[in-house]
Amino acid sequence: MSALSPKKLLNVLRGQKEVIPPVWLMRQAGRYLPEYRALRAEKGGFLELVYDSDAAAEVTLQPIRRFDFDGSILFSDILIIPYAMGQDLWFEAGEGPRLAPRIADTPVECLTSDISRLEAIYATVRKVASALPPEVTFLGFAGSPWTIATYMVNGQGSKDQSETRRMAYMESDRFGALINAIADMTVDYLSGQIEAGVDAVQLFDSWAGSLSPQQFEQWVIAPNAKIVKALKARHEDVPIIGFPKGAGGKLVAYAERTGVDAIGIDETVDPFWANQVLPLGMPVQGNLDPLVLIAGGEALEQAVSNIKAAFAGRPHIFNLGHGIQQDTPIDHVEKLLSLVRG
Repeated sequence: MSALSPKKLLNVLRGQKEVIPPVWLMRQAGRYLPEYRALRAEKGGFLELVYDSDAAAEVTLQPIRRFDFDGSILFSDILIIPYAMGQDLWFEAGEGPRLAPRIADTPVECLTSDISRLEAIYATVRKVASALPPEVTFLGFAGSPWTIATYMVNGQGSKDQSETRRMAYMESDRFGALINAIADMTVDYLSGQIEAGVDAVQLFDSWAGSLSPQQFEQWVIAPNAKIVKALKARHEDVPIIGFPKGAGGKLVAYAERTGVDAIGIDETVDPFWANQVLPLGMPVQGNLDPLVLIAGGEALEQAVSNIKAAFAGRPHIFNLGHGIQQDTPIDHVEKLLSLVRG
């Protein structure tokens, strides 16, 4: 274990167990906060906000000022990677992101990468790192190759990722080349975030749950292991959190074979089961249902108590099982913090 830091969350990622778990929430910088909505209205579109480093840094810092979370997550988007790889990226109001040309129709070799599209993100990291309180852990992130590929192939999100899964089966060589290209860009991108000032990074695999066991091994475990190995070669002491949403029973294989330092679990996973089957001493992050945070009251109290009891014997970071929802009441977040911190 590395020497203890004043950053409690960073210490947990390095294997230190805390009586009171550190807390941060996925998507904690976002639409549930009135101060975010005001800035978004002033700046215009989402991508414009991400690429305005002063504004993006302000958004990243807003939940720290309001709630004093133990961790701060960079305000950006997982689709910065395909944007830097050469796809056009825009956001349709009420419908979400769009990418063109679709890789279903265009070979990835036809794209012209533009790594200058990463520079504004690094500028945001530098601004936030210089402004955060010394006890707050700064988290960078990227999407994992499988999840990024689902958007690149289809040009947008989908309910079951069927077009991407079909391509993975029918054109495995071409799809493998795409996965490798994403992995290579991701290593450089996360390394750039680390050099700019983040303390740890998280790999989001939001659509990992749509894959069969064989495909999970091929398109989730293998590329994430490649990223972790390459990143550790450059930044040996920087912790990496893996978050394979929907992995279920495949969590153990992911934890054991990707090389991540900590694993995030979604709200569908029984925390007592996870504590029993995951590697002894491995830090775990999660896994409150975002909807129980909206519900509040006794349901919230019981859920928090259950999660804390399940992970009392191992390093644990309290978090949601996925991103906070935009209609989450502010006072429920405050209540959550009081329940976790006592």
